[in-house]
Amino acid sequence: MGAKENADLVRRGYAAFSAGDMATLTELFAEDAVWHVPGDGGLAGDKKGRDACFAYFGELFSRSGGTVRVDVHDVVGGEEHTIGLHHVHAERNGRVLDDEIVLVFHLRDGRVGEVWEIAQDAAAGNDFWS
Repeated sequence: MGAKENADLVRRGYAAFSAGDMATLTELFAEDAVWHVPGDGGLAGDKKGRDACFAYFGELFSRSGGTVRVDVHDVVGGEEHTIGLHHVHAERNGRVLDDEIVLVFHLRDGRVGEVWEIAQDAAAGNDFWS
């Protein structure tokens, strides 16, 4: 796939995540996908396999009482890697998380194979999700 197709795939993934559309996410993620969450907070670590990635997404919604929201700024497509830039907002136990996030997607065979999550304020995210 080319850069445009990769950017379109990532945009579809963002839309599916926001809509809770697990059927589309299942179509977009490789079964052996890996999602890397940095830091030492309660959700940090490597999520190995599509089911583990989806469990991580579920924890974001569960821990935030369904308030987690991503607003996409831009998606920059590449031949092997595509970058997603978004703002995340969530509320939990009277606290609010507002942060800028970069996701680096490694795409293979038309699916998400690996993702590295990079937060502007990793310490705030670690604290918020723990």
